[in-house]
Amino acid sequence: MSRADDFQRQGYLVLPGFASAEACDALKARAEELVAGFQPEKISIFTTHEQTRTSDEYFLSSGDQIRFFFEEGAFKPDGTLRQDKALSINKIGHALHDLEPRFDRFSRAPELAELARELGVKQPLLLQSMYIFKQPHIGGEVNSHQDSTFLYTDPPTCLGFWFALEDATLENGCLWALPGGHALGLKKRFVRAPGGGTAFRVLDSTPVPDKGFVPLEVKKGTLVVLHGLLPHKSGANTSPKSRHAYSVHLVDGTASYPEDNWLHRSPSMPARGF
Repeated sequence: MSRADDFQRQGYLVLPGFASAEACDALKARAEELVAGFQPEKISIFTTHEQTRTSDEYFLSSGDQIRFFFEEGAFKPDGTLRQDKALSINKIGHALHDLEPRFDRFSRAPELAELARELGVKQPLLLQSMYIFKQPHIGGEVNSHQDSTFLYTDPPTCLGFWFALEDATLENGCLWALPGGHALGLKKRFVRAPGGGTAFRVLDSTPVPDKGFVPLEVKKGTLVVLHGLLPHKSGANTSPKSRHAYSVHLVDGTASYPEDNWLHRSPSMPARGF
């Protein structure tokens, strides 16, 4: 059975050894340099809990920028950091693949372009990238979600490439996926609200099953490919080891990208392909 067949059947692929250890280390080193140079003028916290999702302007204008988002558990009650800044960042987003040469080269590798074509993306556009730290002890849980909720096209075409830059285990918060769950259809969209801020627009109120998720414990260098409609999540990091990962999301340029999607890019920096 081909990779494309496996992907259509289960909604994800696990491809060990896709990236070299050297390439993973190079991304890690550059991300750590970026954090070291970050002087926070504004504190923005990333959360996947819908009732408290941060939708400030710093977040909403990050589609074509490099922005830094803190862990929910990074701060003391008085607003100061519990530990060093380098151990408090949740993620960097959302245009590393366009603005940072090292991430650009990694994200536009010929092997990724070939894989996107193999999986049926006719006109791949690299829309969003994230460097995810999953910090020791405070790396937060990510609730079950579908990537097409946040990166919607009509028809849905979102494709996620998620790279383990360190070993991902149950203890440090590996991914969990619901095999075949992409067949359930899209449940909701995350949109810009007419009056400002953001909102979730429910498309199908039928809940995603709680049971059936499988853990994806993977080694450094593994690529996990995620269908945009596949429910997936990750646990909290309760271990002393980080779980660094890098993800880049593609959409098909042949599909429509609605104006009310949260992620906007400047006309001077449109999404590009490989």
